[in-house]
Amino acid sequence: MPYGTLLAVDDNPAILTALRYCLSSTFENILTLTTPNDILMTMASEEIAMVILDMNFTSGVNSGQEGLFWLNMIRKHHPDIPVVLLTAYGDIQLAVKGLKNGASDFITKPWDNHELVGKLTELMEQKNEMVTLDKMEAEHIRLAIDRSKGNLSIAAKLLGISRQTLYNKMKKL
Repeated sequence: MPYGTLLAVDDNPAILTALRYCLSSTFENILTLTTPNDILMTMASEEIAMVILDMNFTSGVNSGQEGLFWLNMIRKHHPDIPVVLLTAYGDIQLAVKGLKNGASDFITKPWDNHELVGKLTELMEQKNEMVTLDKMEAEHIRLAIDRSKGNLSIAAKLLGISRQTLYNKMKKL
């Protein structure tokens, strides 16, 4: 059940080779770039399922700003494609900043192959899972009823609807 095309971007060719080897059975195709300058062009010409993006591309620089810049560019042009950040520096503040900027997850080098495959598989499953509006509404109603300990008047108030509307929606469930 490979997941389509992965785009891996890292300035270290050995990292790209390791990713290609590790993820070859998880993705149908793995494209690699050693420079981020061609990310948007590649994403415009290929159907990309996920991006793994290094945080640093300039030798001696490890601030992660380059990765954050390219993360923002990807999010701007392709908001539905998951981006996983990759760095040799396990900086928690940088990870949080990346996640706040729209990264789907964060991986530090060196990684555990089994954990990497599991994490990327989970992200792809989440991406591919489309929840219907009816299902979302039903779950939201159940949550409100749970929070109100079964008191439908309070549940309706939490949902911002009348008690009668809540009754009608519950009949459809």
